[in-house]
Amino acid sequence: MTPLNFVKDAPTTIPISPGDQERIQNSPTGSQDVDLQRIAPKREERLFLVLSIFIGVLSGLLVVSFRVAIEWVQTILLGSAPHAHEPRLIIVPACAGLFVAALVRWVFPGARGSGVNQTKAALYIYNGFISFKTVIGKFITSAIAIGSGHSLGPEDPSLQIGAGVASIVARKLRLSRQSLRLFAPIGAAAGLAAAFNAPISAILFVIEEVIGYWSAAVLGSVVLAAIASVSVARIFWGSAPMFRIPTVTLRDPRELTAYAALGVIGGLSAFVFAKALSTLRPRLRAMSPNAQLFQPAIAGLLVGCIGYFGFPQVMGPGYEVMDQALHGQFTWQVLAALVAFKMIATTLSFSSGTPGGMFAPALFIGTMLGAAVGTVEHMLLPHASGAVGSYALVGMGVFFAAFLRAPLTSVFMVLETSGNYSIILPVILANTIAYLIARSLQPTAIFELFTHQDGLDLPSMEEQREEVGLHLEDALTPLRVPLLRSTESLTAAVNQLSLNPEERAMVVQMQDGSCYVLQAFELAMLVQITPESTTLQKALPAERTPLLFPDLPLDSALRHLSRWPLLPISNRASKGTLEGMVTLEDVLARYQRG
Repeated sequence: MTPLNFVKDAPTTIPISPGDQERIQNSPTGSQDVDLQRIAPKREERLFLVLSIFIGVLSGLLVVSFRVAIEWVQTILLGSAPHAHEPRLIIVPACAGLFVAALVRWVFPGARGSGVNQTKAALYIYNGFISFKTVIGKFITSAIAIGSGHSLGPEDPSLQIGAGVASIVARKLRLSRQSLRLFAPIGAAAGLAAAFNAPISAILFVIEEVIGYWSAAVLGSVVLAAIASVSVARIFWGSAPMFRIPTVTLRDPRELTAYAALGVIGGLSAFVFAKALSTLRPRLRAMSPNAQLFQPAIAGLLVGCIGYFGFPQVMGPGYEVMDQALHGQFTWQVLAALVAFKMIATTLSFSSGTPGGMFAPALFIGTMLGAAVGTVEHMLLPHASGAVGSYALVGMGVFFAAFLRAPLTSVFMVLETSGNYSIILPVILANTIAYLIARSLQPTAIFELFTHQDGLDLPSMEEQREEVGLHLEDALTPLRVPLLRSTESLTAAVNQLSLNPEERAMVVQMQDGSCYVLQAFELAMLVQITPESTTLQKALPAERTPLLFPDLPLDSALRHLSRWPLLPISNRASKGTLEGMVTLEDVLARYQRG
């Protein structure tokens, strides 16, 4: 049995350990006082939502200017409607590639890449820092590269531009490091929403791919910023969706077979595309700096040759071509050729380090795949198939889900773009099949693969989404200490502790169902200053142990275990009923088991 120590002048024997004895001696007489100091809200917390709207407005204006700059460059350099066999289709992309490469190497080194991984790196490595120089560089180099015909898109750069705007605003206001990290994804969502004219899809993509977790504070700010940026963009572009979507219907249940086949084709195509990028990109980056200087020019030359010899549609983002495919204006042979050449052109442009994004190429390839499948299906079953635009629309989401590994974003993107919920079943079916096939063939997502190639170690959002979190019920054990009611006296508590000298604490349950973990040294102090007949309800301080439930995250207990030796876990359905308890040893043991 544990030896009994005695508190001087205590009327009753209470087991006290040497450590508790020292705590009693060093404890002030006012041990029952509760720290009522409240922490005043920080300045950035009061301004958070207002700043989110401000960042959304700024990002929207910048993205509108960015898109105008791309169209302006394209009109000047390539003309309003480029046609095959025009010499400038070869000359312009090559010269622009050399000029952009020089800018990236000597003036704007932070402008290289798509913008998604760079934003993630800013968030997780550089505390949300994106320089003003990088924002300007991304704007200029991407506008020149995309406008001159390189097979890239403006959405990913817009995401980084928006994140850069948020970073600049937060730094100018001298906000905390934590706020700097939070504002980067808020600006990213604003930039992407304005570029894509689809706020819900932008919000989901930023959560799926950039920050990877849901938080009420972050989500609210992201929504405000995205809506503000889209509202600004629609002032200039109108409220019409990006594509003129035809009437979309599911005419015959047999069509689901064709949509399933589209999912299989999309998954396999995404794997081929990702494999080409992941193979060529590191080889080009391994070359000398002087050789890298000419890579965008060579890529532009090759892309220009594709356009010159018959397929100028693959140059630039290709929104007009996607719109044509949605309305069935190509044969399936042309559509298949556009898929192949777009993959080649994008692989060359992106792997060379030319600034620009992967969103538009992925949507282009998916649209052509879907339209090709729909055209063939319409030829085989003309009376049982819907419009080709239906397949093109689903194909857009299929390839996006399989290649960029954002399945939730892909579904809402199709719905938000079309405004037609009757196609939800084919979308979910085809997207799921494509996503599962692409992931089984290549487990590592494409952006994560680029991260590893760049020598960075950023969190995998795909893995985080699939992690199974631990909860308090996973470490829960039966109550192993005495349980007393608050109506009992101090004498009863002392007697209970004397009967169980190996226990250093007990749980006191109040009449309202709350609890207080009474430790031996506290009880020893109470019996010195309070009559033994006093009830525990009156003797104990107003402080209570936190109210915890079995379904809460396991780490929610850690911040409380520095104050309490154990934490009682309550039943949600029956107030005052305890499910058990957890200690620090229980929590750590559960984490060690994995």
